[in-house]
Amino acid sequence: MDCLFSNAYVFRAGALAAGDVRVRDGRIIPVDDSGDPDQVFDCSGLLLLPGFADVHVHLREPGFSYKETIADGSLAAARGGYTTVCAMPNLAPAPDSLANLEQELSIIRRDAKIRVIPYGTITAGRAGERLSDMGAMAPYVAGFSDDGSGVQTDEIMLEAMRRARDLGKLIVAHCEDNRLLHGGYIHDGKYAREHGHSGISSESEWRQIARDLELVAKTGCGYHVCHVSTKQSVELIRQAKRSGLDVTCETAPHYLLLCEDDLQEDGRFKMNPPLRAFDDMDALIEGVCDGTIDMIATDHAPHSAEEKSRGLEKSAMGIVGLETAFALLFSGMVLSKVLPFSRLMELLHDAPCRRFGIDGGLEIGDRADLTVFDVGASYRIDPSEFVSKGKSTPFAGFQVCGRCRMTVSAGKIAWSDGTLEGKH
Repeated sequence: MDCLFSNAYVFRAGALAAGDVRVRDGRIIPVDDSGDPDQVFDCSGLLLLPGFADVHVHLREPGFSYKETIADGSLAAARGGYTTVCAMPNLAPAPDSLANLEQELSIIRRDAKIRVIPYGTITAGRAGERLSDMGAMAPYVAGFSDDGSGVQTDEIMLEAMRRARDLGKLIVAHCEDNRLLHGGYIHDGKYAREHGHSGISSESEWRQIARDLELVAKTGCGYHVCHVSTKQSVELIRQAKRSGLDVTCETAPHYLLLCEDDLQEDGRFKMNPPLRAFDDMDALIEGVCDGTIDMIATDHAPHSAEEKSRGLEKSAMGIVGLETAFALLFSGMVLSKVLPFSRLMELLHDAPCRRFGIDGGLEIGDRADLTVFDVGASYRIDPSEFVSKGKSTPFAGFQVCGRCRMTVSAGKIAWSDGTLEGKH
């Protein structure tokens, strides 16, 4: 593919400016390089951005392809502007050995529309009892995570951190102390009390983060906290960074734009961690603005329609988010002047790429990972339009601005809505 994207507003060096971008053989090349491009895409009025990276998605394959497949999930990612996603290990078989991981890698090589980097588990079977074969998997994984399950024992987590440190890999932690769950399934707050639901305490998250941060101080391990949702978690991470610990974290769009006040008796409002109190949402926004929270991930977690149709109590936990994240964040945080656009790009591209060693962008010589957005396009979110198998989102019907017109991964078109026609 040798093509030119012309007349765009290009995001480079932290700012948008009018310009052109040329791609050849999967790389960004100088616009005036020799020879004429095969195609020219006129991007007048459109933003040309580095492709987003999501370090926390669930693609459900192998083992749960009725919920999602790598083909469908990676196409959904491309439709949302993502060119790299890191796939969580809640799979069957769990990627806890090289042989099990290879089952996932083979599907990725065959079906992925963009770059998909898997995680290996921290423990065998994500059971928390003994370490996985971390050494054998290390060259092929983004890091190690038991996502969906917190590592309950200090001894196992300490051993895992030492091993990950020696391998030069991150521990990517789902922080949840099972002793503090008490059968809860939404936030232990006002809504739960008023509607007779069992609540998940904030302490179940922040208590394990506090434990892990002590272990990070002992080991020097690189540590990343998944889906931060509580104000106490934000403050713990803020203090850890001030102490010089090698710590990063993520939150998700739904924790920044919704809280328990928005809950409805519908499974599309159920996820783990749950939507917290307004004060938690406010603290997360502050953490995103001041740099305590490094990146935004979607925690894209598709389920079947039946699994999400059982109300708050009995529905499966998880919502989809790859196809809506940019539009929601641009509309809810940039247009409302909560965040500058440059900070949103840091959260969606720069920080995750830097932390997880992901290449790709818009500078000369970069792997050509880019996305084209029409931020003047206003529409209501309609889950029936999703290419993901999962349709469950609390944002159904939200009015947003920002449609992805095209996504290019390693120089190849991974998604196009058909509105950008290349001229020869």
